[in-house]
Amino acid sequence: QVQLVEAGGGAVQAGGSLRLSCAAAGVIDSTYSMAWFRQVPGKEREGVAGFGSDGLTSDAGSSVKERFTISKYNSKNTLYLQMTNLKPEDTAMYFCAAVSRPLLPSTSQFLGPQSQDFAHWGRGPQVTVSS
Repeated sequence: QVQLVEAGGGAVQAGGSLRLSCAAAGVIDSTYSMAWFRQVPGKEREGVAGFGSDGLTSDAGSSVKERFTISKYNSKNTLYLQMTNLKPEDTAMYFCAAVSRPLLPSTSQFLGPQSQDFAHWGRGPQVTVSS
């Protein structure tokens, strides 16, 4: 059984920062890759950043790559997303996800049906950025 428990969401003013965390419990080991996604009601889920089982990261083709940084504390099996210079358009539910393979070279793995390959998902903290 895999559990992904996120923390760190909340409300912040534009220009502020937040750090999300995702603690993984269960059978997740070093063969798993993890990623952050976000979704706004009525819009398609989009990938934010990925952390591969080989330690390489991916910006998921996201527009936030210059403001958001993904990292992982392996000994605690915890994934982080440091978000800086937040903008109102960053308002969304943010989800942590895990897949039992390395990240693929293509960022399409973070989009649409291919993102469903991530078999394990957290419940998502809400991030709200006010102007």
